Amino acid sequence: MPAPAEKDHVYKILELVGSSEKSIEDAIQNAITRASKTIRGMKWFEVVQTRGHIEDGSVRHYQVALRVGFTLEG
Repeated sequence: MPAPAEKDHVYKILELVGSSEKSIEDAIQNAITRASKTIRGMKWFEVVQTRGHIEDGSVRHYQVALRVGFTLEG
């Protein structure tokens, strides 16, 4: 759910999937860091799915699907 909105803002929602060999938190940060290179005004995120890859009985990769809200300009 979006954070409390400032008056009269309109948000667009973008779906991202981040991945990491380290952790779920790192997968989230990887997605947001990469998106911030081209998307301005990101305000909130919501984790909608977590999953991972298992190899030889161990977790090898974490994947996290996010919905990211950002403010529309103009």
